[in-house]
Amino acid sequence: MAKLYPEIEPYNSGHLAVNELHSLYYEEVGNPEGTPVVFLHGGPGGGCGANYRRYFNPEKYRIILFDQRGCGRSTPFSELKDNTTWHSVADIEKLRNHFSLERWAVFGGSWGSTLALAYSISHPDSVTGLFLRGIFLVRKKEIDWFYQEGCSKIYPDAWDKYLAPIPPEERGDLVSAYHKRLTSEDPQVRAEAAKAWAVWEASTSKLIQDQELMKSFEEDQFADAFARIECHYFTQSCFFETDNWLIENIEKIRHIPTVIVHGRYDVVCPIESAWELKKAFPEARLHIAQGSGHSLSESEIAGLLIAETDAF
Repeated sequence: MAKLYPEIEPYNSGHLAVNELHSLYYEEVGNPEGTPVVFLHGGPGGGCGANYRRYFNPEKYRIILFDQRGCGRSTPFSELKDNTTWHSVADIEKLRNHFSLERWAVFGGSWGSTLALAYSISHPDSVTGLFLRGIFLVRKKEIDWFYQEGCSKIYPDAWDKYLAPIPPEERGDLVSAYHKRLTSEDPQVRAEAAKAWAVWEASTSKLIQDQELMKSFEEDQFADAFARIECHYFTQSCFFETDNWLIENIEKIRHIPTVIVHGRYDVVCPIESAWELKKAFPEARLHIAQGSGHSLSESEIAGLLIAETDAF
């Protein structure tokens, strides 16, 4: 088991109003004079957990974590209005200015890797380095693989539970069918869909299924924001202008020191995306975790990431 740094509490926390509607929860841990790094959680809609503070040496780093719009401790909860990739990119820059930082490193996995790439492409002069895990480029083939057909063939038992809220005649476009239910005025319809969507992801995130993770994803409050915000983004191709926007704009960040960690058996975000990113960005260092799936907490993935944050 990879050894995370010890549990640590924030020395500062609060809320930053980013517009008239949304306020983001943030926290700082570690060394106030240390190397600044911002942690971008997954989802979108996942929120931050206490263990996310533990991938960095607290004596070396000033670690800033925040809950993205509509999730975690940010308000209003599960809100879809004014909630897009580009709002989040602007929010990250507002946070950097709020903390009076000239530049910082960016750490993100899964959706967090998407957001880290979009942010650094938009603000390359603000970024000292990128730590990316579980690359997700949100292309149609990636959404279809996980939510329509592909991963379904590896986890048919979990897939049946994911299909259950959707009648057969609507299964030709499952993301749209889920979106209809996740935005329903009927709280029971919305809750059933949210739990099924969230548990599907939890069922597939680790190389060995984790029943505790699946149970935690089923909790009403977490599932609602996680499922609604993810589905909202995916129905809009995460608000990118083109299907391959991140790769098409990668030249803007090839000067930024970058490390990629990806599980060989990641079925949520298959390693093909990490490989294609590496080919477009040859300067990046790619570590393939040979016995791992998707999750940040898997031992090999955690160990590789901590080794890289230690070495930075």
